[in-house]
Amino acid sequence: MYTNVFLCFQLTIRLLIFALQTRESNNFYYQSGYMALAKLTKKFVEELPYTQGGQVLYFDTGLKGFGLRVGKEAKTYFAQKKINGRDVRTTIGKHGIFTLEEARKDAQAFLVDMSRSINPNNVKRENRIKAQTLQDVYDRFLEHSHRRLSPGTLVGYRDFMNLHFEQWKNKPITEISKDMVIKRHGQIGENSGHAAANNAMQFLRRLYNFARIDDETMPNPAVVLSQKKLWYRIDRRRTIIKDHQLSDWFKAVMELPNETARDVLRFLLFTGLRKSEALTLRWENVDLKAKTFLVPDTKNHIPLELPLSDYLLLMLTERKLLMGSSEWVFPGDGGVGHAEDVKKAVTRVIDASGVIFMPHDLRRTFITTAERLDISAYALKKLVNHKTSINDVTAGYIVMDVERLRDPMQKITNYLLQQINTNAEDALAG
Repeated sequence: MYTNVFLCFQLTIRLLIFALQTRESNNFYYQSGYMALAKLTKKFVEELPYTQGGQVLYFDTGLKGFGLRVGKEAKTYFAQKKINGRDVRTTIGKHGIFTLEEARKDAQAFLVDMSRSINPNNVKRENRIKAQTLQDVYDRFLEHSHRRLSPGTLVGYRDFMNLHFEQWKNKPITEISKDMVIKRHGQIGENSGHAAANNAMQFLRRLYNFARIDDETMPNPAVVLSQKKLWYRIDRRRTIIKDHQLSDWFKAVMELPNETARDVLRFLLFTGLRKSEALTLRWENVDLKAKTFLVPDTKNHIPLELPLSDYLLLMLTERKLLMGSSEWVFPGDGGVGHAEDVKKAVTRVIDASGVIFMPHDLRRTFITTAERLDISAYALKKLVNHKTSINDVTAGYIVMDVERLRDPMQKITNYLLQQINTNAEDALAG
């Protein structure tokens, strides 16, 4: 506090000395603290010293409301006037970029608007918002939200921008119309499928909703798909690997040349995990002695600890020996990071076995098997980390620890192995 008082006092003395030095030229009329009245001329502005700290405001005696803000490194023109009883100050620009006369002319225009209760800062803000491109909004959205989004979601959003909205990246968002959205939705649906088209436009709608936080008047063109009922109807995928297909599917998996892809697919089948949860599993979250593993970052943000069945324990024990010092259970190519995807492996398995599937079908197969074995609904929800209904009072009283899940997990594994027509050791060896 004392330092601020001293600086204020020191600056006041300097301004008084400057006033005395310029009194004869009638160039400087009044000063008080960090504000001063002065006749702003080119010579006056250029000869003004920069401050040692803080800022000094010089108000022009020729044009009321026009001024110059002087700081440690810059001299900046501004206009200031009361709007609805409150002082509003708007920046014009730095001296050197703006001449004194250019700044004075702009100040006159701002002051006229302010006399009509038009706040130029609001106008600037609206113009800035309207000028932002789709890429600008996307960048700000990621900066604001990336910590709350899963790696898979981030990859998906990046693909939407690069694949479906490449031509719109540098276009101001106010120039993207409803008709453009309808047309692009149809193009994506035709070229990449209906689900891809819906997902891309849901992403676009989310970007606009984020941009509207700063300006609620901004229209969201993606809403036209709801207004005109143009969303593609997507029936929920219900495919599983049927019992009679498991043997052929498993044989094709075990013949994969990529051991990591092979083990990822097996792990998905025998745990029911989501693909991203398996791919990002770290050895630090696997306890081979306790026969458990932990998924700390799940879709519903509730950490999931599960038991390892005998089959999974054998598989991961063998894998640990192969992986050596890697921090990832399923490392990427060259041991860098974790594996990113298994698309090539899925295609190979489909070609070899004739069983058409997607990684998420393995989760549905696990869940369907559990239901077939009359696994408790509460145990099944815990195994696959599904939330119970908020209206389910009984669920709130059930404590479902990892050991309670061991028997259900083993039963599911045993059933799947039976359909594969092998035992755990044979399954490991292929």
